[in-house]
Amino acid sequence: MSLSERLQRARNGGLLPTHPDAEQHPATGTVPTHTPVVEWSAPAGQPWVAASPARPQPVAEPAPADASLAVASPPATVPAAGHPAPHAAAPGSPAPAHVGAPAPGAVSIVPPPVALATLAPPAPGAAQIAQPAHPATSAHPVTGVSSGVPPQPAPTGPGAEQSPRTASHPTVGIAKPADPFRELKNRVAEELYRRVGSRLHDTTLTEEKLHQLTRDELTRIVADEPVALTPAERNRVIEEIGADVLGYGPLEPLLADSDVSEIMVNRFDQIFVERGGRLTESPTQFTGEQQLRRVIERIVSRVGRRIDEASPLVDARLEDGSRVNAVIPPLAVDGSSLTIRKFSKSPLKVADLIRFDTINEPMAVLLEACVQAKLNILVSGGTGTGKTTLLNVLSSFIPDGERIVTIEDAVELQLQQNHVVRLESRPSNIEGRGEITIRDLVRNSLRMRPDRIVIGECRGGEALDMLQAMNTGHEGSISTIHANTPRDAISRLETLVLMAGMDLPLRAIREQVASAIDVIVQISRLRDGSRRVVSVTEVQGMEGDVVTLQDAFSFDYSAGVAPDGRFLGHTRSTGVRPRFVERFEEYGIHVPISVFETPGNTLGRGH
Repeated sequence: MSLSERLQRARNGGLLPTHPDAEQHPATGTVPTHTPVVEWSAPAGQPWVAASPARPQPVAEPAPADASLAVASPPATVPAAGHPAPHAAAPGSPAPAHVGAPAPGAVSIVPPPVALATLAPPAPGAAQIAQPAHPATSAHPVTGVSSGVPPQPAPTGPGAEQSPRTASHPTVGIAKPADPFRELKNRVAEELYRRVGSRLHDTTLTEEKLHQLTRDELTRIVADEPVALTPAERNRVIEEIGADVLGYGPLEPLLADSDVSEIMVNRFDQIFVERGGRLTESPTQFTGEQQLRRVIERIVSRVGRRIDEASPLVDARLEDGSRVNAVIPPLAVDGSSLTIRKFSKSPLKVADLIRFDTINEPMAVLLEACVQAKLNILVSGGTGTGKTTLLNVLSSFIPDGERIVTIEDAVELQLQQNHVVRLESRPSNIEGRGEITIRDLVRNSLRMRPDRIVIGECRGGEALDMLQAMNTGHEGSISTIHANTPRDAISRLETLVLMAGMDLPLRAIREQVASAIDVIVQISRLRDGSRRVVSVTEVQGMEGDVVTLQDAFSFDYSAGVAPDGRFLGHTRSTGVRPRFVERFEEYGIHVPISVFETPGNTLGRGH
């Protein structure tokens, strides 16, 4: 059977439908079956099979026995630039094609039109439908099937133009191989936890012994791994796994970054950080929920706390005093959450706050005099405004010869004096017993002969005990409270006193507050991310049923905002000389009159 007869039989069988606009080949007399038909040369033993751009073609009938001897027409050649192609069709007509007969049992599909080439017959017995795609192949835009053939170079020369059907298509994505070090680290970490996991929280082991035990075991595990590693790679694996098991895993670089002031882990794959008062998302991630839980348990176990389903939230601290709050499921719906508020390794001093423009020099002089004169000071501000940092700076003004007792939920204060007793509250155990509250510690501190009582934060009934201590000879106490303005601080203090469970008249509570508190220092975080002391307010006493307040310093919001969003104003003196200045004279403290001068009044004596 001749080649033309086999092609005619294939057309009659529905294998190669004739295009209505096709022309006969000038040499063979055959009619092209597509416009145009792609013909490729397949490597030996690997027949290429393509798909139609419009629809898959029917399976061919078995070819005659002599089909393996059939020879395709001479391959078409691509003409050089500027030369006409042999047997060229009329302008606008489809390109000719030469098709070989399929092997017995082979399944062929008409390929999409891309370029002119030669299609060699598949190897006998080939039955696969598709071949692995070449790395540079592209998927068809209609069928999504990869052609499996490397792209042909585009024609060049005058008048050379790419057809819309042959335009470049998106490359098929290739999956990246798994990181062998990641797999190795996961295996080694799991084996290490299996061997020494129960001893990681052993309180009888010192940190030095625990590190030595873990590193020795880790070295043995890595040595037993069948993966061939260079000494540098082995040390890298040991260091990274050691940081994960003994440290804080992926949080280590963030904790070491001095520009990061707060770390917020929403879930294991989403971490935000605060830099310069601005929140940004960090590319750092945990490998999974299990790794995040291990880090949380490691943090809380070092301070004698626990976290589990029975007690799914906890306040803790790091070795450097950084505040930690953790919440785990079922309270944290999307996975465990961890918040770390970092503290500077070297405590900030008053000069640092002046440099940051948090306070100015006249204000620093006044606050130092207030602390040394044993005025009771309340630091007020919202969350994350820097109340604890300011409390640390104020406490640095306390003379060295005085006994200081600090009371906190989680130890955060970094007092520099020697004569300091630090007390920390304790939550109840798993049986609901053994809880020691801030209020219990305040009561106990009164029996410890303190010269100063510094309470990290008033947030409950301890406010009543603090006011009573201030009114019964324990002067010079300092505390913080959550409030947005000095007036709100007074109102919230009244509410906290009522939380003590004492049915006291509101006027009696206000009299206690007006008598105990001398100065309210209001600190705020402005929209530009800066933290500023926006007012220093004197509590003057009662007028009727109202507590009278008078600002000594206030922030100048009228200065406006710079184009970059930065506030141009500063905290300035109001020109009012506080009444408590008379107390400075009793302690022999001299405050220059210039501290209370306003820009328009250089004397300030009339106030």
